[in-house]
Amino acid sequence: MENLNTLISSGISLGFIKLEANPNIVNNLNPKWGLRPYQIEAFARFNYYLTSYPQKQIPSQLLFHMATGSGKTLVMAGIILDLYQRGYRNFIFFVNSTSIIEKTKDNFLNNLSSKYLFNDTISFSDKRVEIVEVENFEAVNSEDINIVFTTVQGLHTRLNAPRENSITYEDFEDKKVVLLSDEAHHINADTKKGKLSKDEAEEIISWESTVNKIFKSNSDNLLLEFTATADLDNANVKEKYEDKLIFDYPLKQFRIDKYSKEVQLLQADLEPFERTLQAVLLSQYRRKIFQDFKKNIKPVILLKSKTIGESVTFYDEFIEKIKTLSEKDILNIKAKNDKGIFKKIFNYFDENKVSIENLLIELKEDFGGDKCISVNSKNDTDEKQLIINSLEDKSNEYRVVFAVDKLNEGWDVLNLFDIVRLYNTRDSDHKAGKIGKTTMSEAQLIGRGARYCPFQLDESQSLFQRKYDDDLDFPLRICEELYYHSAHNPKYISELNKALEEIGLKAPKVVQRVLKLKDSFIESDFYKSGFIFTNERKPYDRSDVTELSPAIRNKIVKSVFSTGYSSSSKIFEENTTVALKRETKIWNILDFGEPVIRKAINKLPFYRFDNLQSKFPNLTSISEFINSESYLKDIKVEIEGDEIVALNPDKEVQLKSVIKVLEEISKYISNGFIEFKGTYEFKSQNVSYVFKEKTISYSVNESSDKETGIPQTETTNLDLLIDLSKEDWYAFNDNYGSSEEKYLVKFIKQAYSSLKNKYEDIYLLRNENHFKLYNFDDGQVFEPDFVLFMKEKDNAKPIIFQAFIEPKGSQLIDKDKWKQDFLVEIEKQGKILEIFSNRKYRLIGLPFYNEETLKHNFDTLFINKFGIN
Repeated sequence: MENLNTLISSGISLGFIKLEANPNIVNNLNPKWGLRPYQIEAFARFNYYLTSYPQKQIPSQLLFHMATGSGKTLVMAGIILDLYQRGYRNFIFFVNSTSIIEKTKDNFLNNLSSKYLFNDTISFSDKRVEIVEVENFEAVNSEDINIVFTTVQGLHTRLNAPRENSITYEDFEDKKVVLLSDEAHHINADTKKGKLSKDEAEEIISWESTVNKIFKSNSDNLLLEFTATADLDNANVKEKYEDKLIFDYPLKQFRIDKYSKEVQLLQADLEPFERTLQAVLLSQYRRKIFQDFKKNIKPVILLKSKTIGESVTFYDEFIEKIKTLSEKDILNIKAKNDKGIFKKIFNYFDENKVSIENLLIELKEDFGGDKCISVNSKNDTDEKQLIINSLEDKSNEYRVVFAVDKLNEGWDVLNLFDIVRLYNTRDSDHKAGKIGKTTMSEAQLIGRGARYCPFQLDESQSLFQRKYDDDLDFPLRICEELYYHSAHNPKYISELNKALEEIGLKAPKVVQRVLKLKDSFIESDFYKSGFIFTNERKPYDRSDVTELSPAIRNKIVKSVFSTGYSSSSKIFEENTTVALKRETKIWNILDFGEPVIRKAINKLPFYRFDNLQSKFPNLTSISEFINSESYLKDIKVEIEGDEIVALNPDKEVQLKSVIKVLEEISKYISNGFIEFKGTYEFKSQNVSYVFKEKTISYSVNESSDKETGIPQTETTNLDLLIDLSKEDWYAFNDNYGSSEEKYLVKFIKQAYSSLKNKYEDIYLLRNENHFKLYNFDDGQVFEPDFVLFMKEKDNAKPIIFQAFIEPKGSQLIDKDKWKQDFLVEIEKQGKILEIFSNRKYRLIGLPFYNEETLKHNFDTLFINKFGIN
């Protein structure tokens, strides 16, 4: 039987579940976080389950199994907003750890926190909504979002041994409640035990049974669980969640989608302080790289001890040795590392004239006692907890954290780049072939540290994703990596590698390929003096937007009112039943008068004039917005209700109807709002500037396409095997792309014999993040896989063709349709305004290439475009 997650995935693949988020979620979350595609998918899955899933359970229990660092709490915040709109007001957030409670409160309630999840103002229709922490649900404001924050143990105790003002089981008898369980694997204590005996079932009053008792007290209740580490391999847990697992987004997919740092394991046969000093040098180098690119990001180191006593001792040792750090200490590290990352670090110091004397001054300042913090005690202050959870803040200067295991859950730090394992032991109960509990715990800690630290050099780069998998030599690549420093212990490292593979944080096989341009290509005139033309992305100033779209102006919104009919009669009095009659009438909203429309506008933050003007720059006033035919003047609403309401609506009905209309209009405007556009003009860049040699990282055999990362000269698929070293038209030494990309190269090889009769300087270049194009309509970034150049023969002023080509796997053809539409538009709308005296350039975008389904169409167009047989 397919589980719920798989069934919904099928619906998405078939296209009948639309991947979009409710505007009330988007508008009321903090815009600084943005929404990632998988988070939008989580919201879409939830909406489908609540509104359309035929086997929906009552009451509903659902599990969001999402990778560490994927923003589960942001998804939780969005779902709270979604459920508020559906009529829910009361929420219980519970988790296993008090520290996570405090962190979550800060994220939900403190709008001054750097990690606050909601917008400055939360509003639904004409209502401003507050998020309020409460002890129970008696006498709460029914218009607020009311949240009880508690540990699962505290919830169990409060309900089974109630005290004054505490929440009780009676609170749930007449209220529908949403239970939000973070780190939800902790509530499955009973489930993992398997089948209980009758006596055990009667005796046990566990956390899980307490939660279930609340959950089942009302058929409208929801139990929503969020975790990164559900034990779905446990037979009992797997069975329990068969019809509850609504979204499975594992760490492996999170890494493949480039939302995590890449993990590097660095083992060294050095004493703990020397290993730590290596991490300090690496951290300082990383900080300088960030500064070189004008990024104010402070890297942090975690020093992990086996016991609290060892941690306290090393804390004192570290501070003292940093204080007395000498040139000899630095040179000792340099002498023991004459290759790899440390060779790069010391070369950087030499090239940038960072003397050891100045380096020592920096290290003593940046890693001194006032920049170190220990978080080992259960009695750590709230202030210390806030420091640990705000390490990314510009005002937080701490560089080193000392800990044992207090940070194993709920620590959401993004600027952790180095973890030093100060001990050198393995699990005493370790069995051959089985990963020990300690090693798995360490792998999960690495997973917490592997959250990507966001940065971008320009707006074309994704803020929250790795950018340099395909350019490993780029300086900022070190800022996309987490280093785990351990003692030299091959058996442990082997076990840790297995653990990292098991949780999905490390690919089973990673290869690095050097993408080299052939000498013959580098020596060609085309490489030395040729051009590639690309367009730019520019902010869309909307200066050409002078009206609401006619599609919006011509839409009639329906506003339905209940009749409010009720009757009473005296005993023995004869009563005549009157049939209710409903009426409808279409009104122009301006018939209600400008004051009513202004009042409605004032109730909706979207219609603040500064916001309206950002959407319609030519708008001069609210009065114009109301009275102009280009905006609201002819907008209509259909009112349905009893005869009086529909045919003679009072001011309250008029106001509610106008608000309904304005809400619908705001959705259309928001959904169609475009921030950027791609320019129609394509400008020249030298081929020699754009195309350079690169070192690229490939995860082999992780995707459904087994060709990725395999050289086309070595592939075992004989249908794709080509010795590209002998093909002068292929500019690089080899092709490491997917099977579709290799089929495209094969197609060009077969077409070459015809092309060379009419053209010269024929070159196919693979685009490994060498250049970007920008969609004309909305500025979306697009990197076509290939660009093909060719120059007409025997022409005094030849045309040089530049054709963008995108091979596409069958599963992506529909999803990426916008890319094909853009490619086709390039020839029609792309312009080259530069004038060349002895040659012309023509831009062409070809439709998708797919070996099985699109090859014939591609071949026909290719022949027609280039006039070959």
